[in-house]
Amino acid sequence: MTPSSRNTYLLKSTQKVPLPRPPVWMMRQAGRYMQVYRELRERYPNFRERSENPDLAVEISLQPWRAFAPDGVILFSDILTPLPGMGINFDIIESRGPLIDPPLRTLAQIQRLTPLEPAQSLPFIGQILRTLRTEIGERATLLGFVGAPWTLAAYVVEGKSSKDYTVIKSLAYQEPQVLHQLLEFFTAQIATYVIYQIEQGAEVVQIFDSWAGQLSPADYRTFVLPYQQKLVQKVKATYPDTPLILYIYGSGAILELMAQTGVDVVSVDWTVEMAVARQRLGNLCVQGNLDPGVLFGPPALIRQRIGEIIQQAGAVGHIMNLGHGVLATTPEDHVRVFFETVQQWDIQQA
Repeated sequence: MTPSSRNTYLLKSTQKVPLPRPPVWMMRQAGRYMQVYRELRERYPNFRERSENPDLAVEISLQPWRAFAPDGVILFSDILTPLPGMGINFDIIESRGPLIDPPLRTLAQIQRLTPLEPAQSLPFIGQILRTLRTEIGERATLLGFVGAPWTLAAYVVEGKSSKDYTVIKSLAYQEPQVLHQLLEFFTAQIATYVIYQIEQGAEVVQIFDSWAGQLSPADYRTFVLPYQQKLVQKVKATYPDTPLILYIYGSGAILELMAQTGVDVVSVDWTVEMAVARQRLGNLCVQGNLDPGVLFGPPALIRQRIGEIIQQAGAVGHIMNLGHGVLATTPEDHVRVFFETVQQWDIQQA
């Protein structure tokens, strides 16, 4: 399956077509804040089963679409999902997060990794994407997503989530050649994975480099930017017209560097005002950037903050979203306010 030329709101936004309102979807929109998801999770408590069983993953992906009609439906999966196809086992423990045992910290371990062949090791991803494209038809844009090289490296080197990233930073400063080899490997494999998702029906792919914001700009230039650029170049060489979105948590200090990656859209967190992000990113499309915490406020506040972002972003090249994933305890009614406020917006009348 090749990328679609359909002009849904989300695709039009990435093409910088002026719109009466921005397209809207929500990071982590499929998941923990929804009662229907929690009920399904009780029946299927293993996260990997939920994300790797096509019937379950399709159902979870569609739950928020049925409830709120977002302009984008994103694959329910995890950034670590392709790791076993490279010879890296992992588990996800509810309330604790991912565990990689043993972690990768030596050149010998890296040299034993195997190239990713998604059709063989991740056939369920293809089935999920194909089914979602059939289910949503012309009514929404299908998004795929992947983890970027640095963030995948952070997980496998640390062996789990981290608050200070001392293990991977120690490797970066003490044995940089080892880390660079791992980053090169991940870049090639993730490019293959992005291309596979596009061929299976993804019309836009978001690249999560969630933990790259933990680095100084100097280290970002050394350990992140070159690999993001290579990843984008590899994908664009095959599918130049498929939009790529880059998201980094805590990216306020590196927006200008993100603009150098070659992506089509930069997703902005809430620590930077949208008007400022627009100035710093130049002509790039933007996504975001409501603080997820605002969704705990009263509806009037939610509407006000959304309006401020939309007005600062303007009518061209803006995808409304949160500045990070929706939080697990967010009231569903407030999520509905978020979507309905954007869907009912009229930029001409605002």
